[in-house]
Amino acid sequence: MITLHQDADGFIRMNRHFPTKTPVAIIFSDGSQESFVGEQLNAVYDQAQAEYRAENRLDAKGFSRRPTKTVQPMKDSITFVRVLPGLAQA
Repeated sequence: MITLHQDADGFIRMNRHFPTKTPVAIIFSDGSQESFVGEQLNAVYDQAQAEYRAENRLDAKGFSRRPTKTVQPMKDSITFVRVLPGLAQA
């Protein structure tokens, strides 16, 4: 079982997919706790990553489609995912 803690801003640290059948417990900032399976959190992660890519004008694979003007390369990954109590019932 994996245990994650929500930070004060409502996010958990998740920078990769979890195995689909692995039980994951999230302890929310208000003290409540919910249990998930990896498949549920993977769907939340995929949705957050899709929103990130859309906001930053990246395609589905994370490649930039804008003219190259940056000096430093951009990293296409998210590290924090927003979660709310009651998400396990959805």
